[in-house]
Amino acid sequence: MDVMPLLLLVAGSAAVAAAARRSPVPAPLLLVAAGLAVSYVPGVPEYTLDPHIVLPLVLPPLLHSAATDSSYLDLRAQMRPVMLLSVGYVLFATFTVGWAAYLVVPDLPLTAALVLGAVVAPPDAVAATAVARRVGLPSRITTILQGESLVNDATAITAYRVALAAAVGEGATWAGGIGEFLLAALGGIGMGLVLMVPIHWLRTHVREVLLQNTLSLLIPFVAYAAAEQVHASGVLAVVVVALYLGHRAWEVDFATRLQEEAVWKMVAFVLESAVFALIGLQLPVVLKGLGEYEGGRAAWYAIAVFVVVVVSRFVWVYPATFLPRMLSARIREREDNPTWKGPFIISWAGMRGVVSLAIAFSIPLTVHGGEDFPERNLILFLTFTTVIGTLVVQGVTLPSLVRLLKLPGRDAQAETLAEANAQAQASRVAELRLEELLADERNALPAPLADSLRAVLERRRNSVWERLGQANPVTGESVDDTYRRLSREVIGTERTMFVRLRDARHIDDEMLRTLLRRLDLEEAAAYREAG
Repeated sequence: MDVMPLLLLVAGSAAVAAAARRSPVPAPLLLVAAGLAVSYVPGVPEYTLDPHIVLPLVLPPLLHSAATDSSYLDLRAQMRPVMLLSVGYVLFATFTVGWAAYLVVPDLPLTAALVLGAVVAPPDAVAATAVARRVGLPSRITTILQGESLVNDATAITAYRVALAAAVGEGATWAGGIGEFLLAALGGIGMGLVLMVPIHWLRTHVREVLLQNTLSLLIPFVAYAAAEQVHASGVLAVVVVALYLGHRAWEVDFATRLQEEAVWKMVAFVLESAVFALIGLQLPVVLKGLGEYEGGRAAWYAIAVFVVVVVSRFVWVYPATFLPRMLSARIREREDNPTWKGPFIISWAGMRGVVSLAIAFSIPLTVHGGEDFPERNLILFLTFTTVIGTLVVQGVTLPSLVRLLKLPGRDAQAETLAEANAQAQASRVAELRLEELLADERNALPAPLADSLRAVLERRRNSVWERLGQANPVTGESVDDTYRRLSREVIGTERTMFVRLRDARHIDDEMLRTLLRRLDLEEAAAYREAG
């Protein structure tokens, strides 16, 4: 097996993603553009998306990472719009796009057109969260987009299986399709509910940090595989488990959380970068075999499908936003009256991604009778152009659109004030507990050490309030910023001295690693405080 193409993909996509952080262009768009540019460079190997790798090996960790970073409470509060998008919209888009393709493309059977509709129906989880973070969308819109993208893949994959069964001649029926959908949805949720408690119990009872992190990396694959074994939705199983673990992450040992956060950031960065680069690199693959559809006809079909995909989202989102309010007095009482701007952004933020391409590549070459699958290459091409079109057109214009509509972003001052109040309450409770502990003769400490513990609590309580105070007239830093900077300087000086002692053979390398780890934890704490 030649590993060089894989190494080139990972290294190249990581370099482009790192460069994107210094540019105004979101990383997914720059990676796709780089993939398109590189795809025809002489000597570049041909990269083909293998659905047997992407769906069970790439999708689960990406969903797990996105779900653990989400808020279970926020998603629960926005459950109605999330479900209307992740289930209702995906099914609506499947039929709308499928019917439009059936009307536009001659000789395309309706069943094959519905396969195309299911393939391009789900907006991408990675693209939605990446762009939402970059443009600073309001928290409610971000929650809705994240929640939709976590669940809609399950709906789309199930719809695809039903449409594919009809297309290849398995005699699918409406009753059978509804039954398969319910089995996938309820089975996936059920499997997640069954797995989440024992997995969390393991996470809180395994004390070895390396084993904890190994378990953490295995969790999404175990949840996905277990659900798929019983023909349920692996996507939903992964999301349910990840939401539960993220909600109760505070119960896990602090050292595990520190390492786990770093590990998952690295995993998500590598996979996200490689996935978007792979999308662009598919251009030579999808252009092969178009045959009679090459040129103007293929371009016309691509534009038509892209327009239907974009317009159908608007057609669904606006009624789904305002009709429930018109029909339910309870909704009107509980929720603020939305303006037209929020639904417009949600409608425009429907970028497609790697899941659509992976599903398209899984379309079989032949049907049950042995004939070629009808217009398979054209479906693959239309999926590719739709993914590229939504990423480029909608992804590029979304930041400008948010600024043009002047949507209110996150209120940094209000968030800092809420953080300060929370820290003050926690510190007061902790101070009372500390005094209780120090009153016990079993916990006797010298006065300087007891005062040091009290000073830590006071420092923690005051640090957030200081961020709201006046800045240093010379450096522009707050008192808290200066404190953290000086702390890091002092830690850096200690680290240099430890290395000099090792080089002079006063301590060995094992002791050096112990001392450096202690300093690294202190510096990590200072860095996390700095945000």
